[in-house]
Amino acid sequence: MFRNYFKIAWRNLWNNKLFSLINVISLAIGLSASFVIGMMVYYDFTFDKFHTDGDRIYRVTTQFNDPEGDYFSSGIPFPLVDAVKNEVSGLETAAFFHQFTSVNVKPTGTKDLFKQQDFVVFTDQGYFDLFDYYWLAGSAQKTLSQPNEVVLTEARAKLYFPNLSPSQVMGKTLNYNDSIPAVVTGVVANFAERSDLVFQEFLSLDTASQTNIHHQISGNNWYGVYNSSQLWIKIEKGTLLNNFQAQLDDIAGKHQMEEDLKFGSSREFYSQPLNNLHFNSELGIYDPDKAVADKDVLTMLGLVAMFLLLLGCANFINLNTAQASKRAKEIGIRKTLGSSKGQLIFQFLGETFLLTLIAGAVSIILSMWLIRIFEDFIADGIDISLLMNPVILLSIGTLLVIVTIAAGFYPGIVLSKFNPVRVLKGKHTEAGGKNQLRKFLTVFQFTIAFVFIISTFLVGKQIGFLINKDMGFKTESVAFIETPHYVSSLADQELLSQKLANLSQLKKVSLGGQSPASFDQSATAFVSNYDGIERETSVRLLFGDTEYLDLYEIPLLAGRKPLNDTIKEVVINTKALEKMGFDDPNEAVNQTVTSGGVPYLITGVMADFNQGSLRKEIEPMAFVGDMWRSFSSAFQVIHFNISTENYEDLTTTLADVESMYKEVYPNEPIDLKFMDETILTFYKKEQSMSKLLNWAMGLSVLISCLGLLGLVIYTTERRVKEIGIRKVLGASIVQINTLLCKDFVILIFIAFVIAIPIAYWALDNWLQDFANRTELSWWIFAGSGIAMILLALIIMSIRTIATAMADPVKSLRTE
Repeated sequence: MFRNYFKIAWRNLWNNKLFSLINVISLAIGLSASFVIGMMVYYDFTFDKFHTDGDRIYRVTTQFNDPEGDYFSSGIPFPLVDAVKNEVSGLETAAFFHQFTSVNVKPTGTKDLFKQQDFVVFTDQGYFDLFDYYWLAGSAQKTLSQPNEVVLTEARAKLYFPNLSPSQVMGKTLNYNDSIPAVVTGVVANFAERSDLVFQEFLSLDTASQTNIHHQISGNNWYGVYNSSQLWIKIEKGTLLNNFQAQLDDIAGKHQMEEDLKFGSSREFYSQPLNNLHFNSELGIYDPDKAVADKDVLTMLGLVAMFLLLLGCANFINLNTAQASKRAKEIGIRKTLGSSKGQLIFQFLGETFLLTLIAGAVSIILSMWLIRIFEDFIADGIDISLLMNPVILLSIGTLLVIVTIAAGFYPGIVLSKFNPVRVLKGKHTEAGGKNQLRKFLTVFQFTIAFVFIISTFLVGKQIGFLINKDMGFKTESVAFIETPHYVSSLADQELLSQKLANLSQLKKVSLGGQSPASFDQSATAFVSNYDGIERETSVRLLFGDTEYLDLYEIPLLAGRKPLNDTIKEVVINTKALEKMGFDDPNEAVNQTVTSGGVPYLITGVMADFNQGSLRKEIEPMAFVGDMWRSFSSAFQVIHFNISTENYEDLTTTLADVESMYKEVYPNEPIDLKFMDETILTFYKKEQSMSKLLNWAMGLSVLISCLGLLGLVIYTTERRVKEIGIRKVLGASIVQINTLLCKDFVILIFIAFVIAIPIAYWALDNWLQDFANRTELSWWIFAGSGIAMILLALIIMSIRTIATAMADPVKSLRTE
């Protein structure tokens, strides 16, 4: 029986090649998108799932609240570690670590020197009690309890000691920063499964006292919070998270600063679940070269895949119900010979499953292509081999069954309901209900296509608006170099700055902190006392020398620049001016504000400019010199304005800049960035979204138009005699084409009318996230509708005109 079903199914697909091809292409597009997006979702949701009792593991984080808004940090003040261990009940394990970037690492007894090693942390035994590592040498119970001990991962051990086994590495010594020896007391295997815990070297916590960051992880300073200082905990089984959180709230309350409370500010500690680590963009992950997974993007991708699949299923239902009359006699004969309704439905589901399998095979090939198309969304660990994962394979099988039922069940019901007596007498006529369903599905398909089209154009318009909007400072022909952060002295930076200033191709050179708009942020609070009212204002800090403001062409509205790089003078922007209670820029000049009790003179007021993505509002800002130089210099970036315009001159200039950089830092790679390129990086997410919408639009339009073409072909084949008669009676080709296309155009227009409010609502909500946004222009809606209707008319006319131009004699003399 099954063999017979298979043969009949194959014959029906082969005899209707065009319709089968349309169905295969439509389903394959939806399936391939589902496969790729399914792999992405599976990949991102399987990070750090292997740790024992992972649902009870949390990272303690810090939230700062003030009248300006809320700010988040993954770090904690060091005294919180002992407070949690000693004062909190329901705690099973706690592990503190501090991230550290070593200047260099030298294995003893070798000539090798490894510079700028990352993923190094100071920690203790508690870290290995909390997270599941497999020990290749040593054990968690006997390590990191004494100063100058280190545990390596297998990969890092092979880097330092390539010819030794893990057991042979034990007892070897590594010298950090030329002065800190550490004996290897353990080697652990790298995680076999996906994890955001990317650390490779674990130095004992007591060793940190020998480094220049010892003040960050010692003492009783409750007000210093460093992102590098992290606290992870595991609560006891049965402990309610709310109870643990209440105890954190009590600790935060006991250590609030009175001055903060006076100005309406506060600090709280929160527990971040381990399974949230991979998705929290505000707190970030430990590998800076990898992007934090975005659940909003994954949701959007999932919706795209779902809609593309629905479009493919709609095509299948439309074309198979439209062709039902062609198979009426087959159904009548089968029913006469004893086939039950269930057997007929099963047969048509089998045909659908065969076609779905073919589409699935095609979609594997398309998936390889889509992985390259979606490379902006796809992590490095995702490739086509992930399809062989048992979970993915089971999901694919389930998806194929669901698609088979969704696409084939209704056509099977329709075909199995034919009355054999009427059919064999040639009296079968198509019920109006099926026409209504086809109309509904056609409207549904084109509604989705219109939403994608409108969204694509408006998102593109918003991105263009963001990129082209004036930032408020000079961005063209400005570049900057980040110097090595491990250099504590400013001598090298000043030397390189002087060398660059001698280049004739550079107009201005400035030594300072980050560019006016950047991802890096430094902030402080200024307390002002104007008109007898004391106010605290949180301000972003912009560090630079006396040339900085001129280089970036940031205008002063009043006053002057600071006199030198280290004097306690500041220039504030107009946002800060308003927050501090001044009504006029001239009022603020020569007023004094304090930060940490230290007085600073306001010497000027600068114009507001955008300090990052235009998604955000302009914040209060203060331009300062190297205000904390006695503690740690902020002057780590050299900025310059390039005067060359053509490509050849620019190439020569950049080569000269690199040559001078190598003279000062011979062993360090140059990190040169252009300001306008930096601004583009603010909108990676939006640009990726635009690219996704472009492909979603193209694929949805393709599927919808393929379905429309199939229906037009079917309609013209059914009405070929009517067309012949009309042509004999004098109808023109235009009249016939209008007759055949009219109903479809009406359906497409209805879809357009439905799509307008849906697209408007979705895009208006999306634009609310932007402080600076474009308008929802009516011409984009109108243009999208006109373009889609014209495309549909062209596709329909190709077939209808060909039919209308055929010799009517041939169609009228055949029965």
